[in-house]
Amino acid sequence: LDTWLKNQYKGLERVYITHDASAKEVDEDPFYRTKESGGTLISSAYKLAIDIISERFNPYEWNIYLFHFSDGDNWSGNDTTECMHLLESQLLPVSNLFCYGQVESRYGSGQFLRDLEKQFEGAHDKVTLAQINGRDSITEALKLFLGKGK
Repeated sequence: LDTWLKNQYKGLERVYITHDASAKEVDEDPFYRTKESGGTLISSAYKLAIDIISERFNPYEWNIYLFHFSDGDNWSGNDTTECMHLLESQLLPVSNLFCYGQVESRYGSGQFLRDLEKQFEGAHDKVTLAQINGRDSITEALKLFLGKGK
């Protein structure tokens, strides 16, 4: 995804956020090399994304595309409820597209994809969801995300 975007768009700004119990903005290299473990609070990443957008990316001046990849494990149902609220009230209104790719993992519950499907499937044109069961399905997920043309 990253390689394709860099080759297709000039003036592209990319922001990388890692999260477990807390979120932090990182550069590209640590993003791809970091292994987070345990205590996942997805809302921490969404809150940081909201802060970054409000500080640096005016939605009237930028096209904002959000890509979130995870094993689908979230620490609590309360945090999942918070995530849905943050998506609906703050992230989706300022973005062109939100894409969530759930990567198969023996450690993650996979519940977050089901929660997003329940909340958004077919009801919101800015939300695209994909299950990534292995290397072969990565390309299909990216085609699904990039094929939206928003």
